[in-house]
Amino acid sequence: MEKRQFQTGDIVRHFKRETVDPASDRYLYMIVGVAKHSETGEEMMVYSPLYGDGGLFVRPLDMFLSEVDHEKYPEIRQKYRFEKETESD
Repeated sequence: MEKRQFQTGDIVRHFKRETVDPASDRYLYMIVGVAKHSETGEEMMVYSPLYGDGGLFVRPLDMFLSEVDHEKYPEIRQKYRFEKETESD
């Protein structure tokens, strides 16, 4: 399996970004880093939305790196739940 990695400061887009105006910053996030759950040791991605009131959010790293459920979201073209935003996007 491909090992996908993000760095602190990377801007990523959630797959639902395909459903909104691309000129907006909706569903764009900045990577803060990877943290470990204090009791289970599970790795969690820490990220902050670039829209709304900001804040910090965590999601299990495995879930963050997972593929989009294309059975549930057949219209989505993006392969992974979160992908790095590039200047050409």
